[in-house]
Amino acid sequence: MGIKIPGKRYGKRLQHSKVFGHGGGHGQKPSNTDLNMTPLVDMFVIMVLFLIANFSATGEVLMMTKDIQLPEAKNVQEVMALDVIQISDEAVLIDGDVISRVADVTREEYLNIPALEEKLRDMRKAWENLHAVSGEEFKGEIMIQGHKEVPFSVLKRVMYSAATAGYGNINFAVLNTGGDPAMAAAAH
Repeated sequence: MGIKIPGKRYGKRLQHSKVFGHGGGHGQKPSNTDLNMTPLVDMFVIMVLFLIANFSATGEVLMMTKDIQLPEAKNVQEVMALDVIQISDEAVLIDGDVISRVADVTREEYLNIPALEEKLRDMRKAWENLHAVSGEEFKGEIMIQGHKEVPFSVLKRVMYSAATAGYGNINFAVLNTGGDPAMAAAAH
């Protein structure tokens, strides 16, 4: 027989009675209850609908770095998902990889940037190999995301290198300062 805690002791007859609250499981909550899943599923459906309604899939998300401040423009089109050349005050980058330093680009005399041109040709070849089965034609679209104070000589050399590598359809990333983007797109 185990050790009993001191206190009132009821006789054998009253030990399991409803009045004293010890007997037969009456007055106790059941220990295993079922979880009602309907409100939980309803909550998740509402959350998914809320996220879908507030998510913008127009491609407006650009990988921005703190080194690049985009120029502003009033008549703009929506951003498309394209390969991006980033030009900061210090470097020319593709996919976060430094291709060339701006100081080196301004110092050299020839018009193209050989490292940039080579990287763009590799990207074009990879795209063509990936889409060879579908027969889709290469459009040569690229986005230039340049700092607003980058010298034009650097920008011209980047554009020339892109065009030489087969990227003739060049777009510029800018900040929209006015007007409705849908109206601006319709105006073009």
